[in-house]
Amino acid sequence: MAEQDIALMAHLLRRAGFGASRDEIEAKAAQGYDSVVQELLNPETQEAVAEDLLIRYNPSYYEAAAIENNVQQWIWRMINSPRQLQEKVALFWHMIFCAGHSKIDSGQEMGLMVNIFRQDGMGKFDDLLLKLSTNPGMMYYLDNTESHKANLNENYGRELLELFSLGVGMDEAFNYSEDDVKACAKAFTGWNIAPPYPPFPHGRSPWEFRFDPADHDFSEKTFLGETGNWNGNDIIEIACKQPATARFIARHLYNYFVADEPQIPAWRLTPPRDQAAIEAMEKAYWDSGHSIKAMLEVLFTSDFFKDEAVRYAKVKNPTEMVVSLLRMTGEFKGYQPGLFELSQEPKYMGMDLMNPPTVEGWHTGREWIDSGTLVERINFASDILGNTKLDGVRSLVDRLMG
Repeated sequence: MAEQDIALMAHLLRRAGFGASRDEIEAKAAQGYDSVVQELLNPETQEAVAEDLLIRYNPSYYEAAAIENNVQQWIWRMINSPRQLQEKVALFWHMIFCAGHSKIDSGQEMGLMVNIFRQDGMGKFDDLLLKLSTNPGMMYYLDNTESHKANLNENYGRELLELFSLGVGMDEAFNYSEDDVKACAKAFTGWNIAPPYPPFPHGRSPWEFRFDPADHDFSEKTFLGETGNWNGNDIIEIACKQPATARFIARHLYNYFVADEPQIPAWRLTPPRDQAAIEAMEKAYWDSGHSIKAMLEVLFTSDFFKDEAVRYAKVKNPTEMVVSLLRMTGEFKGYQPGLFELSQEPKYMGMDLMNPPTVEGWHTGREWIDSGTLVERINFASDILGNTKLDGVRSLVDRLMG
């Protein structure tokens, strides 16, 4: 088998998943690049991760109310799930649609939000935005629960436009106005939450989305140049057909899966690193009816993704750093003690999973690295790779020595 085929497959598995052992990389390379891409893009064709043993030893992980348990379970899934792209996409959206336990004091709600990213993250972008907009955790985090017909709160309306769909601007122009923010916020009045009956005699239960027509502003609104009696569904439909939204999502995908871009606040004034790549993904967005899966297929099969110049053009985020190292060495396959300590490692490196610093999320690329976080990365890698009792490390040593 040609070394260039193995190197390309290793690149794909690092970007479309969390890496793999050398044996797994060689097996996938023998399967063929295009076949593996289709396998990754269609997670329903792969086995679901078997969590039975994990839940048996950790019953508190099941519909967990504690944030710490959700973080541990998610990291375990990243390590063990055969559906690697599904978990990678869930992390991608978590880093864009930011919400965290600094305000949402419910691990169950955070777990439900991540599951939306997992199940709908490669579908139609409109559907993903609608599910996010009716997710009780996000509604509470961005104060839509405090937005009323008689007392408007613009927070969710603003972030929906600025961070979740259009972006502030492109080509040095702005994508929306303050009037658009107000119209958006008015359209989402009446979208609120309510507690259902508890599923158990004792304990917490997840919230539910409730629409209150008495609290909804039914007045005529002008949003992005279109006038009507808009509701939240209409706002999402209008936002998703804007050229700025296609550009914003394409650039996010490039930044996460291909190569580091400047920080998001600079995108209005800074052209994309690879304009042709962005335009190819934009075309896929329109041709497919706003499908994220179609955009990813263009990305992973493109020459710009396969180019050797981008193979090491990204700084891994701390979660990728931890999970990929453990997958490479075969650690935490199945269940074993120590998952809590492991789940803290990304936090030490600057990424408190399920608790972003702000709604803007984490700054990526080289901003992951400072004198403290770099030492944490080195120490973690040294501890794992220096343990020759691990099967994966032993296999690496044998290959080098043989």
